[in-house]
Amino acid sequence: MANLDGSRTNGARHEMEVAGRLLNAESELADTYRLIIQAARDVGITAEALPDFLYLENDDGPMTLLGQDEINPEDIAGAVRQRLSDSLDELTEKMLTAAIRVGQHRFAREVLRNHDHQCVFCGLAVTFDGRRTPRLLLASHIKPWRDCDSRERLDIANGLTACPTHDVAFDTGLITVTPELRIQVRPDLEDAVATNPGVSAAFGRPPLAERLLLPIGALRPQPTYLEWHRTRIYDGGR
Repeated sequence: MANLDGSRTNGARHEMEVAGRLLNAESELADTYRLIIQAARDVGITAEALPDFLYLENDDGPMTLLGQDEINPEDIAGAVRQRLSDSLDELTEKMLTAAIRVGQHRFAREVLRNHDHQCVFCGLAVTFDGRRTPRLLLASHIKPWRDCDSRERLDIANGLTACPTHDVAFDTGLITVTPELRIQVRPDLEDAVATNPGVSAAFGRPPLAERLLLPIGALRPQPTYLEWHRTRIYDGGR
């Protein structure tokens, strides 16, 4: 388990070989991960000592890495090149690439949990028979992944849960969030709400809330990330 979460930059050669193989085969990773977690629990190793960092312990379905659409292969390759020297081999490159993907999965799962699996902009949360409907909610960075350092990429305070419409609107600068957590709409889009029923259905109030819809006890977005978005994407897109 040593290198699966990407938290260790160095490991023994066999650790790298095993982790590299597992991280490039999601179904094999899920089965092996659950087996190791269950074996640990059977001998008394608690979740505090060995956390379920992939959130698979109580999920017997196939593993799907979340949040992968937010990062493109070129951004991943660039991040790997920053950490590689010419002397490192292909196995290490694959290991770093896979660790980035797993890190993004962990980030997305924790952001969704922090916001109780609902859109913070409109409150959308859909379940059937007690199961959440996949792909109706996305967990994305406030400050985009490609512009973050390694710490910022895993910082839950740099994430928002949103339905696809409001996720794209935020990513493209149609809406932003003030330090007071008020949802701000670009003036031209706000004008269109009054004349276009389709725009009103997505960006009228409601469904768009006045302030972010955060569950009680949720970690609030970090103001520095919100300021980055406002100045670089919201104001920068005008």
